[in-house]
Amino acid sequence: MSVEGLSELPPQLELDNQLCFPLYAASRLITRLYQEKLAALDLTYPQYIVMMILWERAPCAIKVVSERALLNTNTLTPLLKRLESLGFVIRQRSVDDERVVMLHLTDKGKKLQRDCECVPEALLSKLDVETDELIQLKEIMSRLLPALSRAAELK
Repeated sequence: MSVEGLSELPPQLELDNQLCFPLYAASRLITRLYQEKLAALDLTYPQYIVMMILWERAPCAIKVVSERALLNTNTLTPLLKRLESLGFVIRQRSVDDERVVMLHLTDKGKKLQRDCECVPEALLSKLDVETDELIQLKEIMSRLLPALSRAAELK
């Protein structure tokens, strides 16, 4: 369908033919669903991601969190300062190499893990999608992310 004065839109420019749009829209909507639960815990979604990494790997270097969360340090630093001010983490210089800043969970940060255990289930309970389909989507996204990451680094 063409609009008067405009030429026919090429198929590669139609929104319904884009991979990026459903990924972008899904990401925003999922974040919004998570935020309903996380707000009660005084967390943003990016802070929640960082805390999940720390629950798996703490103590660890900021660089590890940056790479795992796909966040630049200029984005991560204010986020970590906020988590520290909330009492969830402590940042300390490494004894072995003072250039490395290590992240440690506090007791409050460890307790937060128990408080967050219900968050993924709460999200899933709101979706009318088969679990098998979600598992397939996660597997596809897990293969796509490294390719996107490599492509983004080529700039």
